[in-house]
Amino acid sequence: MSPAVRPPDSPRETGRGRVQGAPGVLRALAVFAAVRFTGVVLLIVADGLAGRPFGKSLVHAWDSVWYLHIAEHGYGTQLRITSTGAVQTDWAFFPLYPALIRALCGVLPLTAGQAGLLISWSCAGIAGYGIYAIVHHLHGRTVATAVVALWAVVPQSVALTLAYTEPLFTACAAWALYAVLRHRWLAAGSLALLAGLTRPTGIAVAAAVATAAAHEVVRRRGRASPGLLVGAALGPLGWAGYVLWVGRQTGDLWHGYLRVQSAWNSRLDLSVGPLRFLESMPLQGSWVTYPVSVVLVVAAIVSFCLLCQDRAPLPLVVFAGVLLLMAVAVSGPFSSKPRFLLPAFPLLIPPARTLARVWRSPPSPRVRLVCGGLTTVSLLYGAYLAALAGQPL
Repeated sequence: MSPAVRPPDSPRETGRGRVQGAPGVLRALAVFAAVRFTGVVLLIVADGLAGRPFGKSLVHAWDSVWYLHIAEHGYGTQLRITSTGAVQTDWAFFPLYPALIRALCGVLPLTAGQAGLLISWSCAGIAGYGIYAIVHHLHGRTVATAVVALWAVVPQSVALTLAYTEPLFTACAAWALYAVLRHRWLAAGSLALLAGLTRPTGIAVAAAVATAAAHEVVRRRGRASPGLLVGAALGPLGWAGYVLWVGRQTGDLWHGYLRVQSAWNSRLDLSVGPLRFLESMPLQGSWVTYPVSVVLVVAAIVSFCLLCQDRAPLPLVVFAGVLLLMAVAVSGPFSSKPRFLLPAFPLLIPPARTLARVWRSPPSPRVRLVCGGLTTVSLLYGAYLAALAGQPL
């Protein structure tokens, strides 16, 4: 993979390679906010049509119930026994997000749900800024705006408006990767550590930082600064620390976390895992979510191939590749796999570059109509997925 190649319209650099801001970021974030606000309105309407209380799906949808319970009552206070007899515990959920909710509730007069939404929405904006900064650094303003817009529009982006961990995780991951591209190793390692405390997929951020650091050491013929070594070492500590803590709680230090995840039907299954969902696909209630999920996962695989073909920077490729591998190779509800890929924003760079080429010249009314139609369909599907569908988000 090649290092970052700066196009003509990218930001000007000053001493030590510092970028003078990221021009156009406010416009990109305004587009992002407008799209996601529309998504929130549609979700509230969907709740109303389903006869639920105002905005219930924003704070009480699937995993958010577990995170809010942890924030209010701590770990080891909630379990669920499935129809197969498996005991699902709250140890499957990583601690940073509920810890932030608990801390915010201690400072402001908010409920856990309100605090969770405030954190998620704030982190979604921070993540959008980080994504813009990375793509602006690599490809300039137009492509960066297109990536942020696509990230707001994809169907699974409905998770960015819920009390979920994807916004927090993506914010940590995006700025960690930006720090890597700027050779700020201590910042990259620290943010990777936080990402590892947020989601199991935090190991993807640590892998990207470590791989980039190893590449830098090889490039320098074995010479490495203390900051680089410390940053690379910090990256996996959050993820490893929580996994080992769960193992200690269960009495099996090395395998306890795997057993906890196994109860949630989440295990590495490289051989038949990617296709097993075809056997168990419900005959009713999935005629929309499962086919759409398949299309989105296949599109992600194609986009990853294009990302590699474009010789994207190594840390972006490693980050997106590990997330893609974990989404495809780990068993579990197939309808959730697009959400697992939501933080893999580098996969949006190839389609964004195509969109930017189309939009640089005045787009025809037909192009505008198609883009508007796809955006509308995607937002409606996101609201359906979060509020009405019977499959896990």
